[in-house]
Amino acid sequence: MSDNIHLLPDAVANQIAAGEVIQRPASVVKELLENAVDAGPDKIHIIVKDAGKTLLQVIDNGSGMSETDARMAFERHSTSKITKADDLFAIRTKGFRGEALASIAAIASVELKTRREDEKVGTIVRLSASKIEKQETIACPKGSNFSVKNLFFNVPARRKFLKTEQTEFRHIINEVQRVALTHPEIHFVLTHNGNDVFNLGKGNIKQRIVNIFGRQMENNLIDLKVNTNLVKIRGYIGKPEKAKKSSGEQYFFVNRRYMRHPWFFRAVTSAYEKLLPEGRYPQFFIYFSIDPDKIDVNIHPTKTEIKFIDERPVYQMLHAAVKEALGKFNLVPSLDFEKDETMDIHPGKKSGLKPPEISINPDYNPFNEEKKQGQSYQSSHEDYSKKSNLRNWEKLYEEPSVDTSDSLTGAEKSSDDNKVAVDEYKMKASFFQLKQRYIITMVKSGLMLIDQIRAHERVVYEDMMQILKSRKSIVQKELYPKTVTLSPEDAALLIELMETLSNLGFELSVFGDNSFVVNGMPAEISISDPQLMIEEMLGNYKSHAGDVKLAMDERMAYAVAKTSARCFEQPLNPEEMKALFYRLMACQAHNYTPSGKPIINIISIEELEKRFK
Repeated sequence: MSDNIHLLPDAVANQIAAGEVIQRPASVVKELLENAVDAGPDKIHIIVKDAGKTLLQVIDNGSGMSETDARMAFERHSTSKITKADDLFAIRTKGFRGEALASIAAIASVELKTRREDEKVGTIVRLSASKIEKQETIACPKGSNFSVKNLFFNVPARRKFLKTEQTEFRHIINEVQRVALTHPEIHFVLTHNGNDVFNLGKGNIKQRIVNIFGRQMENNLIDLKVNTNLVKIRGYIGKPEKAKKSSGEQYFFVNRRYMRHPWFFRAVTSAYEKLLPEGRYPQFFIYFSIDPDKIDVNIHPTKTEIKFIDERPVYQMLHAAVKEALGKFNLVPSLDFEKDETMDIHPGKKSGLKPPEISINPDYNPFNEEKKQGQSYQSSHEDYSKKSNLRNWEKLYEEPSVDTSDSLTGAEKSSDDNKVAVDEYKMKASFFQLKQRYIITMVKSGLMLIDQIRAHERVVYEDMMQILKSRKSIVQKELYPKTVTLSPEDAALLIELMETLSNLGFELSVFGDNSFVVNGMPAEISISDPQLMIEEMLGNYKSHAGDVKLAMDERMAYAVAKTSARCFEQPLNPEEMKALFYRLMACQAHNYTPSGKPIINIISIEELEKRFK
């Protein structure tokens, strides 16, 4: 019998390794960016075409490589970062295992141009499917220039499972952001299909955060600072009132390396307890500095999961630091000394400013006025009290305005029965509002309570689904079109969803620099702030991105309904309450929201009677 165990060919072994390290185009960007940062540049340019399926190029002006190093860099486990196992616990660089370039070269066509500063000419190396096609000297700038073309050309199954261009590019944006947020001293430029998405000049951490996520972040950041012998914690947390629906802008970094850490995430969010509305997540950018021998960065192929030796004390210090920062924010107004703004408070001669004038009555006698006011108040108060009390007592003994001979029990009846009951419900039915949130009306079995926000959510959701089904939307034009500016990630997502949004009645056009012009909104919803509407809507959409049961159109309809409903906590007059009631009862599933939360609750007569025993 022949032997069964044999060594894999290098090409197959490299493809298997690539499957662990290179999952999508964003994985290539991550590995090339980390190598570029380790080279010590002050500028890095990332060029992407077709979300990386056609081209991924990373250019840096760092130290560059020699001719021999340029060739050796593509061998498996070739590295300049470690020489022995103990070095793994003293890592301060990004890359160190020497798998990235070999893995990339196994599944793509790769070209490297590189030159060291002290050399007159550089080197070009070209590989395809791990095979060297070219290596020779070349004239090129100092640094390294990696070009990766035709990703997964020899692994068609992997290429087939790539998502849409917008989705893949959003993942690339995420990877660039993670590196850029830890290296504000480097100028980063990200270009996609010839358009600059990022152009991040050098600065400090706060400036880098604002440049990436927009000017609205500038007044939303609370400083965070802790110094101990074990760990130093720096960074910023978001104000509670600016918390978002999705958990996007939440970053942990340790020794300038991005990491995920669910336990530390809990330390931050628990510090916000009773400060955030339900389903909202705080923003934070938190940087840990710790001795490398106190952490293990080698427990995951992508190096995003990091193990701390002393996690419990770090958790406690982080939790306490966030609570302290929030406490200071609530007690003392914050002053931003990094903001470069000046104000001249000295008026000039031509400023036209005049001191305030005060008129004085020299004959004023406060004792005479007090006597008059006392008499006037007493008489007017007595008249008001009599009229008001009489009116209130009369209302108390009024007969119910609802004909209780007909039954309308909402959740107790079938959909068809409810529609019949609604038709029979008298137009003189009384509706009352409680806390700008709940609508109360009488039915045969007792009191019906309706959550008006959830009711509005159900109504808008079914309106949106009907519009998508019929492809007939009514657009309410904006008298003055408004401009909305988003983060690069949200801008890429909005572009991906523009066709569905257009079917729902949104008229949007791309304005450039992650900005959009809002020319019209669906007539079914009333929103005064399109910026807030779109940010919330994208957040709601992302919060259900992992639900494979929901199609894109359904998720988008739900996101629009959820966002619209959040702004519906407002006073309603009786006619508005009645209109919402009838629209709710006309819905196919009026008892529950699209997410399954109850809308209607009946308090029976029996339950009311028990409360008075």
